[in-house]
Amino acid sequence: MYIPENILKKVNEWLTPTFDAATQEEIKNMMTSSPKELEESFYKNLEFGTGGMRGIMGVGTNRINKYTLGKNTQGLSNYLKQAFPNEQLKVVIAYDCRHNSDTLAKVVADVFSANGIKVYLFEELRPTPELSFALKHLNCHAGIVLTASHNPPEYNGYKVYWQDGGQLVPPQDEEIIQVIENLAYDEIKFEANESLIEYIGAAIDEAFFNSTIENASFNTPAAAKENLKIVYTSLHGTSIKAIPAVLAKAGYTKVKIVKEQEIPDGNFPTVKSPNPEEPEALTMALALAEKTNADIVIGTDPDSDRLGVAVRNTEGKMTLLNGNQTMVIMTAFLLEQWKRENRFKGNEFIGSTIVSTPMMLELASAYGVECKVGLTGFKWIAKFIKDFPNQKFIGGGEESFGYMVGDAVRDKDAVAATLLVCEVAAQAKAAGSTLYQELLNLYVDHGFYKEYLISLTKKGIEGANEIKQMMIDLRENPLKEINNQRVICIEDYENSTARNLISGETESLVIPKSNVLIYYLEDGTKICARPSGTEPKIKFYFSVNEPLDSIENFKKVEADLDQKIKNIVAEMQLN
Repeated sequence: MYIPENILKKVNEWLTPTFDAATQEEIKNMMTSSPKELEESFYKNLEFGTGGMRGIMGVGTNRINKYTLGKNTQGLSNYLKQAFPNEQLKVVIAYDCRHNSDTLAKVVADVFSANGIKVYLFEELRPTPELSFALKHLNCHAGIVLTASHNPPEYNGYKVYWQDGGQLVPPQDEEIIQVIENLAYDEIKFEANESLIEYIGAAIDEAFFNSTIENASFNTPAAAKENLKIVYTSLHGTSIKAIPAVLAKAGYTKVKIVKEQEIPDGNFPTVKSPNPEEPEALTMALALAEKTNADIVIGTDPDSDRLGVAVRNTEGKMTLLNGNQTMVIMTAFLLEQWKRENRFKGNEFIGSTIVSTPMMLELASAYGVECKVGLTGFKWIAKFIKDFPNQKFIGGGEESFGYMVGDAVRDKDAVAATLLVCEVAAQAKAAGSTLYQELLNLYVDHGFYKEYLISLTKKGIEGANEIKQMMIDLRENPLKEINNQRVICIEDYENSTARNLISGETESLVIPKSNVLIYYLEDGTKICARPSGTEPKIKFYFSVNEPLDSIENFKKVEADLDQKIKNIVAEMQLN
């Protein structure tokens, strides 16, 4: 069996006494029985992406295990000591329902404590947004959550949060990565100082629930809340620890929980993927909604930062909304509430991302607030809050079914978003409308924007090379015309340029560099290509729009927009 020299060097290191006997034995078995798997496990070091570090659990440098996470934690410990000299350092750690999340969380806690750092460790699994809240609530310097969000069961992950409650952003991210990469595995301190590890739970829960209700409820009459019929599923994840309690505390009494999916389970046995972006994931919830004549269905992903929503359309049938639609509905509601309460002072903003619907810009303009647009990932929206302390953040989100209400939590938060979308639905129903009707009204007022996503999975080394080549082709041989519409501008975030193809002029982009390309067509169509930062995928985002003069013409205009997307996808050979 041939093993490339660079991989063999890493393998041999992992066969030294620095690594435990079980790890060494597993590697030896792979060398004889699974050479391809061995190569996949060691061909690179697991990297930080859009949502932290995610990977398949197993032995090797390209896998999630006690050594890769131990090395991260040792590096972070060293960096914290440099960044905050002479301070008693404090960190908080949470974990989700995935296999090994609890044991890996304890490994991380052990390493921090072995470095003299005070650790607050949640006694049981908790939602990711509660980690962000707890970090600020406990005045910690950093936070860690063990989660792989909605990835398949064999994955786990490691997300790092900074003092402001948001995920790592420049310059800390690159600086910490450099410290980690310069570490040797034998420098990891695994021997815990148990006196520095404090287990937390109910008190933080109560503070988190109260904060959520304070930020995401808006004087909805008690009768309206009691009249809203809700079906909710946690999809075997952590939101069961928070959402039922928050809804009950806020006054929502008619909540039906999908019992088959209520118990946290890292195998996610009832779904192909525990991802509320996938319609299949909400099948059981939709069936329960029909049985109980519910008004709204809400499902959350395993770590409770994303939510999927279904509501009844104009014909009374349950319809799944996409992330852009729920974002627009919640943002418009927040803006209207702020307007009614005379809270605008002229320094407010909402947040969005470069791959999300341009309709957010229209909403901002209509209410006279700024819309700050950043790279994919809520860490960039959190960074806006940190970088502009004299401005007030109202709310914001991105197309991937995430939303953030206010700044108490500095990451996407399905707990607050669930409460907020119920507020919208309850007030609409009380006024003789529906949440879906409110969406159509927004299309009439601001233009009908329709988005579509294609996600192509390309696994392993070959897949990574294929994705790389696709982006090279789009850059070096840019399309000049798509669906009989000229490409008028190409934004390339890797080299920070926006090139006008009509005038030939080039402008600089101020957003940080990222491997993203956006094509703008002369009819207002927007097409974005972006390799995923957390999965072996390349994603293509499409946004098309037309005016909508009346709700009666909705289906006709929607059919036109659907056809336009279909034509673009076919021409780009992505179907």
